[in-house]
Amino acid sequence: MVNNIPFNVPPYLGIEDPFVIEAIANKKLCGDGPFSKKCEDWFQRQLPTSRALMTPSCTHALELAALLIGIGPGDEVIMPSFTFVSTANAFALRGARIVYVDIRADTQNINESLIESAITENTKAIVPVHYAGVSCDMDSICEIARKHRLWVVEDAAQGMLASYKGRALGTIGHLGAYSFHETKNYTSGGEGGALFVNDPGFAERAEIIREKGTNRSLFFRGMVDKYSWVDIGSSYLPSELQSAYLWGQMQGVDKINRIRQSDVLLVSISRP
Repeated sequence: MVNNIPFNVPPYLGIEDPFVIEAIANKKLCGDGPFSKKCEDWFQRQLPTSRALMTPSCTHALELAALLIGIGPGDEVIMPSFTFVSTANAFALRGARIVYVDIRADTQNINESLIESAITENTKAIVPVHYAGVSCDMDSICEIARKHRLWVVEDAAQGMLASYKGRALGTIGHLGAYSFHETKNYTSGGEGGALFVNDPGFAERAEIIREKGTNRSLFFRGMVDKYSWVDIGSSYLPSELQSAYLWGQMQGVDKINRIRQSDVLLVSISRP
């Protein structure tokens, strides 16, 4: 008999249910409802970051980042040779040439000592990926980026609540992308993500691009008398149900961590 071992078991505590039901009762199911704001405020306080914006997935967060830094045809973007396809797709969709740099054997992360030799006059950004929540050498990467005037977009899909020298992953580069897919430590009910805007200069435009290129967010804050199309953009808002589920998970982050650590311990003990 063959035993089927699941690839992953989505984290679930039971405390998510009333928040999801409340979101349904609020009759506000589209993006930027009360639970989206709660989640964004939580990230801004706890990590912290200048601005957190919920997205339908980490892929969408990376696409939003590519738009924000103005990636276009002819640009080159450096990233590790070992990563998920979304890291490359987000920038390739804008016409960029992806330049792969080999990884370190000890961390499976981009080898920071090989980055500088991959930079050309067309290089526009470095995208370090924190594989399995293990941090890249962000001091070296950020120093290289400063020297060559490049953007740093952190793919911290697997890095929620992990840190580098006391700073949360995803909050060190100019922009950071998170995933709340069901395979991650915390989920927003299947898919889900967030963009961390660590450079305040990107904040207003990030809201506009995320809202289909409109200044709708400014309208809801009473800063304009009507909203209109002012820039390129797309629909990068998650369902309020996703955010409600994630808000429940955020109430139990320590418990989820304890459960995961216990499972790892049991596996390691049971090995021959």
